[in-house]
Amino acid sequence: MSFGLNKQLDKTNMMLDLITIKQQAISSNIANVSTPGYVRQDVSFQQYVGKLNSPLETKMAKTIGPCPLMEERQGKVNIAEELMAMQKNSLFYSVATRRANSLIQELKTVAQLGK
Repeated sequence: MSFGLNKQLDKTNMMLDLITIKQQAISSNIANVSTPGYVRQDVSFQQYVGKLNSPLETKMAKTIGPCPLMEERQGKVNIAEELMAMQKNSLFYSVATRRANSLIQELKTVAQLGK
């Protein structure tokens, strides 16, 4: 396997992991919208993903937020904002899975040509 493809697949896998954690935080916020005393959870990972080197990765990092940790955020849960965040996260997931699929197809091609 090419080291370049391996590194790209690792980056894509990391992005998918972070997107999953963000989805869990959003889902928790939505589930607890009426829970008294609930503190809103958020995941922002701009600094972590921002270290990646492609323009798409950098653009995604700037859009998503500053740190890969789930954090408590002050304020009441706004269901409309959470649903918009969920939709945005879904788009990031779609981009990341398409990238993973593309890399896997490239690996298959390399393996078939190597026979």
